[in-house]
Amino acid sequence: MSKDREFYLRRLHSFLGLIPVGLFLIVHLLVNYSATNGEAAFNKAAGLMESIPFLPIVEWVVIYIPLMFHAFYGVYIAFTAKPNLKRFGTTRNWFFMLQRLTGIILVIFIAWHIFQTRFQKTLHGTELDYNLMADVVSTPWMLAFYIVGIISATFHLSNGIWSFLISWGLIQSPKSQKVTTYITMIIFVLLSVVGVMAILAFT
Repeated sequence: MSKDREFYLRRLHSFLGLIPVGLFLIVHLLVNYSATNGEAAFNKAAGLMESIPFLPIVEWVVIYIPLMFHAFYGVYIAFTAKPNLKRFGTTRNWFFMLQRLTGIILVIFIAWHIFQTRFQKTLHGTELDYNLMADVVSTPWMLAFYIVGIISATFHLSNGIWSFLISWGLIQSPKSQKVTTYITMIIFVLLSVVGVMAILAFT
């Protein structure tokens, strides 16, 4: 692969990971968080999402196609990229490795989550409501799997924001990189709390 082509593919991968995939993740977490207010609140929020005009087209254009590109190219990056200890140091390289690891976990988790939700609606007409999610996480193993998936997603997005700012040249000095690391890790903690509280609301 030529350097120019790889440069633009990485930029596209970075951009799609933040917009629209990252924004969709935040919306998805907030919709799920409505379950903390009870079954009716979640069903209402989920119903609003389901009522979006031309939903199948919107899902493919805004979610599935960007997500598939980000996931498949991300797997390629995960197995070809190498840590840069001289430039970023030990802590950032741990984050580098965790970014790749959570990316692999998310490929599995998202595929399974879509199978348990969207595919069930398409194949069997199953309602995407509170009862469906309660059934999905009704076993300790599946609940643990979802918690791992959620935390992987929130870390991947939060650390991905840092990577996006670096790759697009928006933060360059060591001090700005350090400050941004703290900010993105605060985002990680906040999103993780929202996500875990949301999934526990279905138990």
